[in-house]
Amino acid sequence: MLSLAFVVSACGSNKEQVHQEHTMSGDLQEKTTSNRIMPSFLKEQPEEIRMVYEAVGKSTEILKWIPCFCGCGESAGHASNMNCFVKEVNKDGSLVWDDHGTRCGVCLQIAVQAIKMKQEGKSLKEIRVFIDKTYEQSTVKPTATPLPM
Repeated sequence: MLSLAFVVSACGSNKEQVHQEHTMSGDLQEKTTSNRIMPSFLKEQPEEIRMVYEAVGKSTEILKWIPCFCGCGESAGHASNMNCFVKEVNKDGSLVWDDHGTRCGVCLQIAVQAIKMKQEGKSLKEIRVFIDKTYEQSTVKPTATPLPM
């Protein structure tokens, strides 16, 4: 399922002071100074999940256009699949990570498929059409994600 050959670089060490907080939905969020520094909540996660988070950190410009079909739009206020892993990317390059993706196979599958398709040269529109079609029979309402520009 998680063919992660697309992950190229290793995780950086986290020597900064960690700021974590829980959201109302119970998700844990943590800010790091860049996408090269993984959140500490990944330390106890399987390598496959850590690798997906690494790839997502480098692919926010893709995943912000891809909806999620796990119900997180309503339960956690997510706007796209990106938010299952990254709440926000700040102008200074820091990220606020979200641990929702560590507990959700749907989130992980969508992220891996979208990133893989982009690496294969697919456009954002092609990726979005594929994901929408793949999950169109889902009984869960997708996130209200705008179409790619």
